[in-house]
Amino acid sequence: MSFVKSLVPGALLTWLVAMFIGTAGSTGGYLYIHYLTVETYSWYWSWPLFIFGTGLAFVIYAVMDL
Repeated sequence: MSFVKSLVPGALLTWLVAMFIGTAGSTGGYLYIHYLTVETYSWYWSWPLFIFGTGLAFVIYAVMDL
């Protein structure tokens, strides 16, 4: 259950950080921030940052459940 709960904070962290770095015109190096378009919606996104943010939130939620 901790993993499912950690998807929302991971996505929110990714969206906020990618938005600030992407609008400045940078790719963020290893973060590989790119402009993602799905149908009519477009936003900046980073899969490595999403995985890191979700993992961080998962660890925090897992420790809270102990």
